[in-house]
Amino acid sequence: MLLKLESIEIPELEIYSSLRESAFREDGSFIADSPKVVNLVLESDVEVISMLATQEYYDEFSELLENKNIPKKYLTTKEEMKKIVGHKIHHNCMMHGIRPDDVTIDALGNEVLLLDGITSAENVGSIVRSCAALGVNSLIIANETPHPFNRRALRVSMGYATKIRTHVHEDIKYSIVALQAKGYRVFAAEVEENSTQLSHVQTPQKWVLVMGHEGRGIAKDILELCDEVVTIEMQEGVKSFNVGVAASLMMYQFKNKGIIP
Repeated sequence: MLLKLESIEIPELEIYSSLRESAFREDGSFIADSPKVVNLVLESDVEVISMLATQEYYDEFSELLENKNIPKKYLTTKEEMKKIVGHKIHHNCMMHGIRPDDVTIDALGNEVLLLDGITSAENVGSIVRSCAALGVNSLIIANETPHPFNRRALRVSMGYATKIRTHVHEDIKYSIVALQAKGYRVFAAEVEENSTQLSHVQTPQKWVLVMGHEGRGIAKDILELCDEVVTIEMQEGVKSFNVGVAASLMMYQFKNKGIIP
């Protein structure tokens, strides 16, 4: 049943305006917006608390909505949504959900992307979308890196964060050593004198690819812990790719290179 709004001041709607680009609340609450993102989340096992959408949205996706347990479905207009969120919007639906629990390091797959100090939510979202497209379903981040369910990152990923297992660690050095002990070969993406060219890399069955900070790259002490440093061949005078582009190129090569035992 749709709940027609009599007032936009009800407490249940406060989260749609207050939780803008920040990550979550303590209970794991997040906001998703736009039909493509919301619908992909609805197709997953993510717990939904409420929907805020127009009649047009509810009519178009009625079958999808019927298959999901949604405690409250608020009916509104785009004009009312603009008042609730406090800025102009171009979509006709929003969703309040509870993000899935992060996984332990033991629950990661054989192919893992580790983000070292990346600070841009847009870059995280772009990387997550590439991970999903290429079948690299495990991601490691630190607390200071925007989570894939951060509102902006989720939007840029088009909702594909729902297909990625995320582990949040406290110490990258500990994680690298722990992963090596579990049989992973750890590769660092960096431009170094003795680095392996991406076209020549040989990929084992279990690998971790470390992508560094957008400006600083990967610190020397982290590079020394890694098993191999890999660089993308570039034209002379060009120093680097955007980290999202670099991650996509490297994951594609890692996935499609002949596997070594």
